[in-house]
Amino acid sequence: MTVYFYTKTACPLCDEAKWMLEMFQDEYGLQVEERDIYTNDQWLEQYQLIIPCIQVNGEILDASQLSWESLKKFLEQYARK
Repeated sequence: MTVYFYTKTACPLCDEAKWMLEMFQDEYGLQVEERDIYTNDQWLEQYQLIIPCIQVNGEILDASQLSWESLKKFLEQYARK
């Protein structure tokens, strides 16, 4: 399953989210594509207020929703499809 991880440098919340993704990587067969929002104007405009955010199949889990349990539930939802 491909996961797009929108992030930026010097972001402690992003570091924590990345660690969580790494913990789930084998369990869900994740292929994580890390995207620095400062390398793309569209990403910067769209995600600057909600990073870190994780996108799977067009659905977003953003910083306001991100926890171990919410990420697990989010990934399980798409692993079954």
